[in-house]
Amino acid sequence: MFDLALTDEQDQLVAAYQGLFERECDPEVVRQAEEDGGFSAALWARIGELGGVDMALPETAGGAGAQLLDVALVAELVGRYLAPVPLVEAVAATRLLASLGTDAASALLADVLASGAPVTLTPRKAVGDELRWVPAGRVAEVVVARQGDRVIAVSGDQPVAPSNLGALPVADRRVGADALTLAEGPAAVAAFEDAVLEWRGLTGATLVGAGLRSVEIGVAYTTERHAFGVPIASFQTIAHRLADSRTALDGAQLLSRKAAWAADANEPRWRALSQMAFVMADESAEKAVDEVLHFHGGYGFTLEYDIQLYFRRIKAWALQVGDRAKELERVADYIWGPPPGRAVA
Repeated sequence: MFDLALTDEQDQLVAAYQGLFERECDPEVVRQAEEDGGFSAALWARIGELGGVDMALPETAGGAGAQLLDVALVAELVGRYLAPVPLVEAVAATRLLASLGTDAASALLADVLASGAPVTLTPRKAVGDELRWVPAGRVAEVVVARQGDRVIAVSGDQPVAPSNLGALPVADRRVGADALTLAEGPAAVAAFEDAVLEWRGLTGATLVGAGLRSVEIGVAYTTERHAFGVPIASFQTIAHRLADSRTALDGAQLLSRKAAWAADANEPRWRALSQMAFVMADESAEKAVDEVLHFHGGYGFTLEYDIQLYFRRIKAWALQVGDRAKELERVADYIWGPPPGRAVA
């Protein structure tokens, strides 16, 4: 049964990462990282020292044996502080390498853990020799992808970063002749799709953290700003919308944590829950930050106000997977199954 209370170890985990982000990831660090392509090498090194990438790997694969729920708790903090590091991508990719179990995948995993190099995976299948809009593709030294019925690793390519206002290190990558085949066949494809679902669920947790922080920013601003001699937070149209946003995000947080727990427990519904968690977090966080940005008036769009950082990042995180209508279709597919003759969208 899913227990809402965190364990003592999880409380300590949250405190450790919250302390790290409070010390080394204030809004000015985020702004500077945007100028550097959406990545902070210094913060990534500190994440490595804390064992962030390998925390959810089994001990037999060189990890700490933590749960996916533990990663979800940290992912919420990544969103809350807009930490410019590809932690979610790296965790999903390394867990996939461990689950494949082939000699090639195991050797690559050992290399990645030893070097501390950023690694990612992409939710989109390769189209020919193109990998489009790869999360963290601009900074990752290794990209794990699917090409047909093969799971491959791409490295050594010079990425081309698409223009995006979210300041994420998203980039297109090319599958070269030297791409490494890690595994192939139906089992490899199934493992890859499960890893992408884990990535979706963890990205949902990140969106929850960013959305909750957006509401906090909105409460602080509307309490301080006055109109007609009273704080604008006292106006029902603002107070009720802030309350509705927080309520929706509380639900999204519960769902994202339950999805991670279900994946850990290999519950039959974990795939549907992970997809649902992403969609609910996406919708709830985007609505919340949109409301708060407008409560700021014209100030919300100016660079000196933090809310625009959250507005752009939340929009960009969701766009990494593409069409929201397709994401809703996947929810239906995982709950009721796809129509005859078609795989999950």
